[in-house]
Amino acid sequence: MAVEQMTGRIARDLEYLKRFTSTPGKGCTRLPFTKEAREAVDFLKKLMEEAGLEVKEDTAGNVFGILYGEDPSLPCVMMGSHYDSVYNGGDYDGIAGIICAIEAARQLQEQGIKPHCSFVVAGFCDEEGMRFGNGYFGSGAMLGHRDLDYCKQFKDKDDISIYDAMKSYGLIPERIEEAKWKEGSIGKFVELHIEQGPVLDAEEIEIGLVDHIVGIQRYMITVEGRSDHAGTTPMDMRKDAVEAATKVISKIPDWAREKADGTVATVGLIHTIPGGVNIVAEKVEFTVDIRSKNNDNINDIANRIRHALERETEEIGGSFNMETKLVITPVELDHEILEIMEEKCKELHYTYKYLPSGAGHDSLEIGQVLPTAMIFVPSKDGRSHCMEEFTKYSDLAKATQVMVGLLTEITRE
Repeated sequence: MAVEQMTGRIARDLEYLKRFTSTPGKGCTRLPFTKEAREAVDFLKKLMEEAGLEVKEDTAGNVFGILYGEDPSLPCVMMGSHYDSVYNGGDYDGIAGIICAIEAARQLQEQGIKPHCSFVVAGFCDEEGMRFGNGYFGSGAMLGHRDLDYCKQFKDKDDISIYDAMKSYGLIPERIEEAKWKEGSIGKFVELHIEQGPVLDAEEIEIGLVDHIVGIQRYMITVEGRSDHAGTTPMDMRKDAVEAATKVISKIPDWAREKADGTVATVGLIHTIPGGVNIVAEKVEFTVDIRSKNNDNINDIANRIRHALERETEEIGGSFNMETKLVITPVELDHEILEIMEEKCKELHYTYKYLPSGAGHDSLEIGQVLPTAMIFVPSKDGRSHCMEEFTKYSDLAKATQVMVGLLTEITRE
């Protein structure tokens, strides 16, 4: 099939999915276990069925479309991404990878290619961690990394736990461990994703071959002080939680810069309590997200934050809590799969470049235990996690062509 025809189908499906957002006109907000997530999943199931796949939805909210191979007992090749979004995010992050995987399944069948092992399209629940502050929920559940205690531990800003959200969504959290796939049933995982950075677009390169993904540690930090009157409490008699917290927060970016090597650290959320203009804050809650391809860099920054919090809270007579939300180590992606994709790029005369991923992706979780590879397509001006996010449908079709070429080889092994 010509790239133009593939482009048309990918465009049709992604344009339709744009309607499943709680913030129409203000970007895509599709949080896990919400009405918008259910609508998107139902549409993905419909597309999978129309593409001739057997559809299954698991106990974690993931959806799978299976194209059975000649020998279904063999480890499958899985391809996909996530269907959730950040707040007011873009229309391509994650979901484009699922749509392109469905198109790849169509291509295999339309070209009369019968895979030896099964090919599975995956749509994962809650990769972003935007609602509950964790991340990789669905792909982690598929690997057996999520249990009932985990579901009860994490809560959203309205104090709703994953456990309660799953129940309202129609799932039974007590069955979460049934989402685990049998060991050895998945042979390889491949993810197509928009780059979310500026490199490919700036250099006018069509395909990115991702050779490694950074590790991530994510924390919710609470600094406790004492609430007092802003006008009548002398500066030397305050237990100001904001003062202690901001002294630490202000140092975090420089600690990341010292490490270099692509290390980044972000304070993305700050909440003061009670939050009055004329009240010394009793409490400050803030998040920290640390990423690097060198795990020692991440650990060192986390330790520096902890020691600085100890020092600053002792100074004001306060206290702190540093709750771990996510810890995942960097991963090197599979060289053999990458080499095959490189050959397909050459055959199709597409320009390509090896590059790292500074974003996590489900491939980070899955790549800890399975041979995994990623392919990137350009993001206009490098914009992502915002409503300005844009990727050409023709670029997605080109990457899908590369993936089909890869699949014709690795599903025959």
